Amino acid sequence: MDSYKLALTLVGLALLGAAWLPHLLKRQPLTFPMLYVGVGVALYALPLPLPPADPIRFPVIAEHLTELAVLVALVGAGLRIDTVFGWRRWRLTWRLLAITMPLTIAAGAVLGQQLLGYGVAAAMLLGAVLAPTDPVLASDVQVHAPGKGGEDPVRFALTSEAGLNDGLAFPFVWLAVALAVAAASGDPMQWQRWLLLDALWRVLAGTGIGWLLGYALMHLIFRSQRSPRISAGSDGLIALAITLFVYGVAELCGGYGFLAVFVAALVVRQHERSHEYHTTLNLFAEQCERLLMALLLILFGGALVGGLIGIPSLREWGFALAFVLVARPLAGWLGMAASGLPRRERWTIAVFGVRGIGSLYYLAFAINHAHFPEAERLWSVVSLVVLLSILLHGISAKPVMGWLDGRRKRRASR
Repeated sequence: MDSYKLALTLVGLALLGAAWLPHLLKRQPLTFPMLYVGVGVALYALPLPLPPADPIRFPVIAEHLTELAVLVALVGAGLRIDTVFGWRRWRLTWRLLAITMPLTIAAGAVLGQQLLGYGVAAAMLLGAVLAPTDPVLASDVQVHAPGKGGEDPVRFALTSEAGLNDGLAFPFVWLAVALAVAAASGDPMQWQRWLLLDALWRVLAGTGIGWLLGYALMHLIFRSQRSPRISAGSDGLIALAITLFVYGVAELCGGYGFLAVFVAALVVRQHERSHEYHTTLNLFAEQCERLLMALLLILFGGALVGGLIGIPSLREWGFALAFVLVARPLAGWLGMAASGLPRRERWTIAVFGVRGIGSLYYLAFAINHAHFPEAERLWSVVSLVVLLSILLHGISAKPVMGWLDGRRKRRASR
């Protein structure tokens, strides 16, 4: 069988599923990620000449594929948020970033050391890669399309958190890399360099470049929309331009590209908020996101068949369950304490911190930049956490969000 033609067939199948399945599964307990992981498992269990799905053997390919998926998802998240930026309006986001994310990182690192026996560098990496709420797999708990309503506190908090903490977790990933390099070389870690470069400059540069380029692109976009000859051929391609151009500039300047891309998309969304072109941009970004997500989930299913997780030990099962069911919910609850939200909404935000493609990207990135003796077990544990999140959050997200929406409607009708 011709492997190239088989790959084209699978890409076509992924495209069809990406276009139709989200609508067909809207009222079903089965979710898009769950189905595509299952498709990947089924396909790679057959004796077919499929492309290899092994991030341990091909970490650079794994890094770049997951990187692109997260980037497109970040643009989509930024373009969908209707809430006008402001310190008070975004207070839930700041709580999740300032309280929940550091507590989640600390919990992952402590559990990694005490339960799994990892070294300091590997434990820090484990906490850092599992901290971000994933913008790729969390569509069931995120805001709707631009201007379509449905931006309740729960959806807004989880969407804005996913947009920002995918960039703000990077300093902790770099910290793990620096610790691993220091351990391998025998030289003490240069804390000052990490603090000034990785924790300060890269964050400020990513935010500043994202704002400046977003502001410039915003003027270009809406000026072209007033000139039909310019806008006729652009359609939603501007969303891809925002993704690649802003990310490239930010990374070349030493900033965090994830942060820059989300900030740029957010700046574009804040201008001419009722303009219908926001819907066009979001639709294109969403289509790209679905395609990349479908392909990655099929490959993830194939990697599971290939033994990526293997046979987890009881300690690894304990870590995965503790992280998904205890660490993130508890950290989220503490972040939402005294937020003024009803208890049910605080718990929903706390529990639905979906782990996903972003965690796989961070892990591939770190392993490509430093040597971690525990690398194979890190892939196993992180993949187990992602799989549990896909299953547990996938099964429960629709019923819980539907229940919350129903309560809001009944309360509004009184």
